[in-house]
Amino acid sequence: MSNLERSSDRGLGSAVVSRDITPLGAWRRLVQAFAFIGFGLVFLITTGLIDDVSQFDQTRGGYEAPYTGWTGTPIDWSVVDVTPDGFASRGSVVDVLVNCTTGMIEMEVLGLTFPFRGLSERAIAVHHPREACANEGFQVQF
Repeated sequence: MSNLERSSDRGLGSAVVSRDITPLGAWRRLVQAFAFIGFGLVFLITTGLIDDVSQFDQTRGGYEAPYTGWTGTPIDWSVVDVTPDGFASRGSVVDVLVNCTTGMIEMEVLGLTFPFRGLSERAIAVHHPREACANEGFQVQF
């Protein structure tokens, strides 16, 4: 008589549960645990990245020239950090940098800097980075 037949004689509540206690089963559980941790970390890093970038530019609208009718708060250049190259908005995962010489927006992660894109005409009209850079003594070339 098999285990299934014996357990059915005892009723629903006493079914025999088979556990995989072989070394392969232990490795499988370990890999599943690490996969769960990895997915959780990727989710947290992605959420932090989106939050850091959205905190840098808190304006909406005014996407068509002459870039009027926008809402929100433009960047307050007096509260962001001044770096040798421009300004830096420090985030929890990524730092958003504005290079005052080239007009590039750069992302810094773990000490590595990646060029993202140039400042758009809208960003220049709404946030006034040229004036902020000139006030800090940078030679503005954008």
